[in-house]
Parts: sequence; structure tokens; C-alpha cells
Amino acid sequence: MVNSVDLVIRGGTVVNAGGAYVADVGISGQKVVQVGGGLQGREEIPAHGMLALPGGVDVHVHLSPARLDPDAKFHWVDDFYSGSQAAIAGGVTTLGNMTFQWEGESLEDALARDMRQARSDAAVDYFLHPVLANPDEAALAALPDLAQGGIRTIKLFMTNRSFEERIDEFMKAVNISARSGTLVMMHCEDGAILRAIADQLERRGRSSVREWASSRPDFAEESSIHRAVAICRASGASVYAVHVSSAEALRACRAAKRAGLPFYVETRPMYLHLTSDSLDEVDGAKYIGAPPLRRRKDVQALWAALDDGTVDTVATDHAPWSLEAKLDPTLDIRSARQGVADLETSLPLLFSEGVRKGRLALTRFVELVSARPAQLFGLWPRKGIIAPGSDADLVIWDPEHRYSVNAATSHTRADYSVYQGREVVGRPVTAICRGQVVMRDRQVQAQRGRGTWLAASRRSAT
Repeated sequence: MVNSVDLVIRGGTVVNAGGAYVADVGISGQKVVQVGGGLQGREEIPAHGMLALPGGVDVHVHLSPARLDPDAKFHWVDDFYSGSQAAIAGGVTTLGNMTFQWEGESLEDALARDMRQARSDAAVDYFLHPVLANPDEAALAALPDLAQGGIRTIKLFMTNRSFEERIDEFMKAVNISARSGTLVMMHCEDGAILRAIADQLERRGRSSVREWASSRPDFAEESSIHRAVAICRASGASVYAVHVSSAEALRACRAAKRAGLPFYVETRPMYLHLTSDSLDEVDGAKYIGAPPLRRRKDVQALWAALDDGTVDTVATDHAPWSLEAKLDPTLDIRSARQGVADLETSLPLLFSEGVRKGRLALTRFVELVSARPAQLFGLWPRKGIIAPGSDADLVIWDPEHRYSVNAATSHTRADYSVYQGREVVGRPVTAICRGQVVMRDRQVQAQRGRGTWLAASRRSAT
């Protein structure tokens, strides 16, 4: 029997977290309707010799250009449209954006502001993570309603002084999150330790950005991870440690997982492909992120943790500054601008350095960048899998395509790449978002505002 559909992806190797096999994929409307069997499409895209992968789900990006201060000279340069274009070019079809409160805004106000921007500009599907900076009574009262309405995450910064000063209120937020099925995302560096070290460095006249790695040592991250694990144990909340960077922190994460706690681990690309040696370059400030780049032993530990399951997801923490902003000579260890643009390079680099070099199985690659994030963030099985009934979010991936990273031809508005000139093997050539071709033959053709907000359900993974 030949079934007629809108679009057929013909002859590719379909790869899900559970396995890989050669099959045609049939799409009608916005959904995958059939995998394998006889298919005839009104349009066909040949994928022989290619991989058909579920679109990447990057759960950690910053696409709110005004950041915390709408009047600041420098801010993140990507909005939801340019960020979507970079995502598509890199094989990512779903984005999770961090939403910060401006002065005087409620959580609901901040979410409504970002929702308006995303509704106007996003070319891929998206969901939002409210950053809880002020756990006052109004914010605490809002959390159950937000969860009921499909926003099932909050983000906490353990670096902030307010986290210590208002820990009782933050613990109330965590306990509410446990009851409402909200995932608590935590930036794990001990703020008190970081401030003490910064004070010591300043007294010795060592406050320049060249001291960035010294100002944020791995034991400050490890200490904070231990506390996050204890918070997870005490509250019963599901806790998600963002951008874990060090071998010491990973040991604490691994112990939490062995204990059966709902504790989940993210890392980001820069910790897999760069070391702290980059910070010693003349323009080393362009590599600054928090936590900082670590040593080679930490890079090796992270690759092992990707393979053994300690790390659940790879997400970019895409924070796209201009090079001028990053190299601003007025900055120091307290004011350095953190983060790099990574949406377009994340998946190709992980594929090239992981799958191509035998460090990761192809199915594990899909699990890390698509299936597992969809499961943890309440989007499964709508996202993260190629199967009947799932959204038709697919990328056709050429595993043999060789190219060099070049900021001048990238889609982000950031005007540099920390991987400039690096040779990469494997990249997406075609991308489909909810049944619509948004990149064809490496040419992004996504319409501004075509993305839709995703309401999260309770997670289907533990």
C-alpha cells in the first residue's frame, strides 16, 4: 500500500536515541505520520547517504537583546529571529530562552515581554525559563499558576548575594516547584567563595580579566553542586545543574545520580572543545564564560561523562556579545561579560569531535542534543524523536561535509567565533520545522515569527 503525504524524506538513515535504520519519513501538515513502508509525497527530499535526525532541542539560550538593562551600551546582539537563524543553520529547531526580570517587573510581566518578542520574531519553536531573582510573596504565589499554564521551569543563580541573604524564601520556591512539577535550573558556583577570592585578587592588584580562571576555581563549583544536591534531597524537587564544567563537579553529580536523586546535568560546548589556555591569549577575554574554561583533565572528564550518562544534555548557553563588548578594556574579574555565541557550531562540533572520532555513539549524540532535553523539559514525545505523531522537526545531516568555522558567514550577529578556523566534519544541509522546510541546501529560509510557544507537560523522564 502506498500512502500519499505532503512531504517524504527519501532514503535517509533515521536516527533516534533508541536506534538507527534506513527508512523513508512521511510528513503531513506539521506532523510525522509514517516512518518506513510505501510512501508517495507531493514533495520529496532525497536523503540517500545522509542522516535524518530529530531537530536539536537547545534548552539554554539568551535571545532577549535588552538583557537586564535596556539602556546599556552593550547587550546580547541576537534577538529571537537572528538566534533562530543561527539555530536552524546548526541543526537546532527548538529553543529554551532565559527570561530575566527588569527592575520593577513581576515574573508574569517579564514572561509576557519575552513572549511578545518571541511571537513576533522566533522562526523556531520556543519555551521560556523565568529567572527568579526576587522570591517575594507575589513571585512565590505565581509559581503554581505558571506551572499549570505550561511554564515548568525556574532558574536560580547561586552566585548572587541575594541567594544567601534570602535562602529561606528561595527554599520556599524550590519546595513549591517540587509540588508543582517544576524543574529547578541552578547556576552552581558558590557566590560567597567567588566574592572572597575576588577581594583577595584585588588586594594583590590582580583584578584584570586575565585572572578570570583564578577568580572562579573549580572548588567553588564543586561546593555549589554539593549544596544543589542537598537542596534536591531536602525538597524532592527535580534539579538541573546548568553548564557543569569540571571533573570535581562531575564527581558530585555522579554521586547524586547513584543515590537515585532527580538531579540532572548539562554541559556546554566551550568546555568540550577549549581549555583555560585560551584565556592566556592576547584577546583571551573573548573566551570568558562562567564557570571559566578549565584544564585538559576536565575536558577529558566531560567527554567521559557524556559517554557514561552522567551528563544528560549539551546546551549552548548561547550569549552572543560583539567582540568589542567582550574586549572592552574597562572590564575586570567582577564585570567581565560572560558567554559566547554557540548555536550554529554546537551540534556540528559535537558530531565532529564526538561521533566522527568515536567518542560518542550516533544514538547517544541524538539523546544528548534532542531526546533527553525534550524529555526533561516536558516536550516529549512532541519533540526529540522521529516517530508517527511527533512534530515534523527533522534535520538532514551530511556526515561527510567538511568545512571550517568562519564567523563572517555565520547567522548570529556576534561578529566572532571562539572556534574560528576549526575544521569540522558533518553538518546539517536541510532543516524542517513542524513540516515546513526552513533550510534547504544550507540556505536558511525561515520566516520571521513562524515559531510557536511550547507549553511544557510534566516530565516523562527521570
